[in-house]
Amino acid sequence: MKTLLAVLVLATPLVAFAGSPYLVSPQGQYLGNLNSNRFDPNSVANQFGRYGSRFSPDSINNEFGRWGSRFSPDGVRNPFATGGPRIMGDDD
Repeated sequence: MKTLLAVLVLATPLVAFAGSPYLVSPQGQYLGNLNSNRFDPNSVANQFGRYGSRFSPDSINNEFGRWGSRFSPDGVRNPFATGGPRIMGDDD
């Protein structure tokens, strides 16, 4: 019974955020889930994850990286960006 409960508890967050919108670069590189789940390993809100860390080159939260810089032509914080990630979802 304990094993079943552990499986249900661990699987619940994955099901709850399976349909989250996500970011993709113009070249098709996956850049993380757009949700507020701090425990989702692929969320941009997970400050310790690959896509949420301010130190990761694949994160929009890295202000010195390609996707988070306000000076990069692909940065999400650059109001004059010519490229940059696209938001994708289940219907895309």
